[in-house]
Amino acid sequence: MSDPLTAHDLIELVLDAGSFESWDEPIDISDQPADYQRALAKAAERSGVDESVVTGRGLVKGRPVAVLLNEFGFLAGSIGRAAATRIVSAVRRATAEGLPLLASTASGGTRMQEGTPAFVHMVDISRAIMDHRAAGLPYLVHLRHPTTGGVFASWGSLGHITVAEPGALIGFLGPKVYELLEGRPFPPGIQVSENLAHRGIIDAVVLPDELPYVVDRAIGLLRDQTAEPTRERRTGAVERQRTPWESIEVTRQEGRAGVRDVLRHGSDATIRLQGTDEGERDSAMLVALTRLDGVACVLIGQDRTKQTPSSPMGPGALREARRGMRLADELGLPLVSVIDTPGAELSPEAEEGAIAGEIARCISSMATMRVPTVSVLLGQGCGGGALAMLPADVVVATENAWLSPLPPEGASAIVHGDVDHAPEMAEQQRVSAIDLHELGTVHHLVPEPAGDSPDALAKAVAAEVGHQLRRLLEDHPR
Repeated sequence: MSDPLTAHDLIELVLDAGSFESWDEPIDISDQPADYQRALAKAAERSGVDESVVTGRGLVKGRPVAVLLNEFGFLAGSIGRAAATRIVSAVRRATAEGLPLLASTASGGTRMQEGTPAFVHMVDISRAIMDHRAAGLPYLVHLRHPTTGGVFASWGSLGHITVAEPGALIGFLGPKVYELLEGRPFPPGIQVSENLAHRGIIDAVVLPDELPYVVDRAIGLLRDQTAEPTRERRTGAVERQRTPWESIEVTRQEGRAGVRDVLRHGSDATIRLQGTDEGERDSAMLVALTRLDGVACVLIGQDRTKQTPSSPMGPGALREARRGMRLADELGLPLVSVIDTPGAELSPEAEEGAIAGEIARCISSMATMRVPTVSVLLGQGCGGGALAMLPADVVVATENAWLSPLPPEGASAIVHGDVDHAPEMAEQQRVSAIDLHELGTVHHLVPEPAGDSPDALAKAVAAEVGHQLRRLLEDHPR
């Protein structure tokens, strides 16, 4: 790794030049034992700061933000009582002033020289941060090398969005401590930022030069007002051109527009979130902060391209979706759910992973959201995995989309004992978007004219979602 970033490096890197205003009060160490006073004084001289944490406020591309920055050069960034008090004070002030909060950690954890009295302050820090989140204010976390112990187990793991340096050591237990306690080395490659991103514990690995861009984009998505639309809606009436079975075949074609196309062609800015942030990740679900045709929202979407017979959408994917639901509710952002699935996983592993319970919890969460919601039947809508993301204030569907309890082949097998009656079952069960529109389940149809392309359909879907969100936000402003 390159030379570690200091707190002052981060101020220069992330904040607008000259915008930093320190919130730190001088620290009195006169009541500490003499040998500890000497250690503190030496640490201050060596690091250029008076404690392991620097706090204050500044601007990122003109946007105000509070910062909470670890300084590893001061006693390995460890958190004693004075540092903890400084953190809590800064978080409380950020909450009172209505500021987004950016924390950047680099720490060995609790300061061993102060022991349990310092250790229990992690509770106070966590409480202050959760109060900040409860106020609907963004909390962004940047994990630096190394971040371990109580820091990672408290304020380092509570972010709405969490990113880390490449190759950073990040873990609960420091590997040296593990080796001394267990008599063997900690397995390599576990406590590394790239592995944490792969496992769905953090959202991304970000190069230092990319950090200002990520912070700016995140705060912009979470705080900026809605922009003007730039994509054209399709407002024409939809006439039935195909049988339900023919529409199903259209949605099963390779190259059919998917959720990634909607983001690629319909979004002005996007930050992908990875996993549940609890050590679980399923690529069948995509979760993102995004701006669809000018409207900031949280998007949860089933990625059809990642769902195969050998890798279906499992319960972990639905837990990722629920993370997106919680994020939208907490930050007061509209929620958009995109449905496009051949069906949830049917296996012993899925049963033991609570697939039925996750479908139920998604349905109940979607049905009780406190923010404006739009769901999109984009293509395939098979079974409980599709129904899990359907409830919304407004349901939009593309002309050829469909929703059914089982694949029509499965319904045919149950009723007729064969799969040959699938087209007939699709007709009888009224699975098509046009049928659902007539029944009132779908509120708006997006036409799919002859010669339509995936890119054009994706833009039209985004335009319709943006229009519906603007209409909902008029009655439910952020």
